[in-house]
Amino acid sequence: MSTYLTDEQRRVMERSFEAISPFEFKNKLIELAKARQQKSARAMLDAGRGNPNWIATTPRASFFALGQFALQESRRVWEDGHIGGKPASAGIAGRFKDWADRRRSEDGVALLANVVDYGIQKHQFDPDLWVHELVDGIIGDNYPEPDRMLKYIEQIVHDYVVQELCQGEPDTGPFDLFAVEGATAAMCYIFDSLQENCLLNRGDKVAIMVPIFPPYVEIAELARYQFDVVEIKASAVDAQGNHTWQYPDEEIDKLRDPSVKALFLVNPSNPPSVALRAETVARLKQIVAEDNPNLMIISDDVYCTFVDGFRSLLAELPFHTVGVYSFSKYFGVTGWRLGVVALHRKNVFDQLLRGLPNDKQDMLAHRYSSLTEHPSDLSWMSRLVADSRQVALNHTAGLSTPQQVQMALFCGFALLDKENQYKHQTQDICQRRMALLYEGLGLPEPRLQKDADYYTEFDLAEWSTKHYGKAFTDYLQANYEPVDVLFRLAEHAGIVLLNGGGFHGPTWSIRVSLANLDDEDYTEIGKALHEVLAEYVAEWKQGARP
Repeated sequence: MSTYLTDEQRRVMERSFEAISPFEFKNKLIELAKARQQKSARAMLDAGRGNPNWIATTPRASFFALGQFALQESRRVWEDGHIGGKPASAGIAGRFKDWADRRRSEDGVALLANVVDYGIQKHQFDPDLWVHELVDGIIGDNYPEPDRMLKYIEQIVHDYVVQELCQGEPDTGPFDLFAVEGATAAMCYIFDSLQENCLLNRGDKVAIMVPIFPPYVEIAELARYQFDVVEIKASAVDAQGNHTWQYPDEEIDKLRDPSVKALFLVNPSNPPSVALRAETVARLKQIVAEDNPNLMIISDDVYCTFVDGFRSLLAELPFHTVGVYSFSKYFGVTGWRLGVVALHRKNVFDQLLRGLPNDKQDMLAHRYSSLTEHPSDLSWMSRLVADSRQVALNHTAGLSTPQQVQMALFCGFALLDKENQYKHQTQDICQRRMALLYEGLGLPEPRLQKDADYYTEFDLAEWSTKHYGKAFTDYLQANYEPVDVLFRLAEHAGIVLLNGGGFHGPTWSIRVSLANLDDEDYTEIGKALHEVLAEYVAEWKQGARP
């Protein structure tokens, strides 16, 4: 019989970690896993974070190729030792074409030329102004102008948003886009601006669909906001009692309460990695139409590209939804910090602003008075941009222009990939690793509708009850903390996973990222988890107590 965490001090430590963010808890597990690594030849396997171990190479090559042309343009204007001039727009499209034609065989140049042609042919961009925006943007010698997003780049990214979040249906828009420093910044800006504009006030009731990326709940509970959080739980199960990670009608019906002012969700979810089913979306649309017409929806759709046929609430309920999208997972660019906020030009946020009482209207007019002679006419999107820079620094708002250029090249790459070759590659990676994980576990792979397979959430209590009965589950819950399995994996196998309870999922669930390790590592993780589960069973059968 093998026992690991038997002393009272360790059990107290386990209990203390139940209350902190799973991402902070992960650091302790990494310490234990590294200690294990030093004692053996086995490498630490960290499947705790969702940072993919692949990158999109071709649009990066285009970025670096564009940089070479941009430097050539700078030196053409002024070259004096280490000093160059600001690129000029006159005739730049012709010079770019000549340059690209000579280098078509070089890495990234063909895509770059095709992205330029895409803007000219599809949107009738002025060739010189379009190429100059890319060149000046990658040089980074000017503040972003417009500050919300560069003019032509916004249209390219808009096409991508419509393609990936709205199934390519252009009549779902038009959307205004705000380029931001990843979904992290988008979250901070949105929470802040909703409160600054009295659309959400301290103590207001908001709904959060769980399990979810924990900061959504953690921010809502901060003293600054202290929102009254209503959790909408993905508690649905199938006929065999397995989690489907969908939402029963009675959970969605919590939104019928008109005092619920906002709904926050990640779709597909994190960590179950499952998109909302069509029936849930239909019920939500009915609730908004009949019971809660002022509901504000904030939908984080970062994993959308991993689900075929995905449709965001941005497409289904465009009047009510602000969409958040990050490029980090799909293109492997967490270090670039690339994200976008999308809002339909006709939206409930602006409608609610117009309905605020006079005293609040006057207060907000004063807040934004430095921006315009008519601050009351400012849209919420314009206020969001200003609030991101504390209003007073609005003139320097906006994502850095080189970041916006790289964003546009990622979008152009996806738009021009008519066979979805890259998308199928990334989906295949996740699906292959899911199969290997469960093969190592010795369990059938879950087959869930609308499953992204970017993560999987394994519920230890569901497994124990299904395979060994309620008596075994009662034994586990009476004698161990839910994080015990994670400590065992870290200490004795050098494997780092996260606790699903930290994501406001089932207390005894475990989150595995399928994106950030090599394929064969997931077989090892499955086997190690199987061994830990077998230890619990052996202890129970032998009547052992920790």
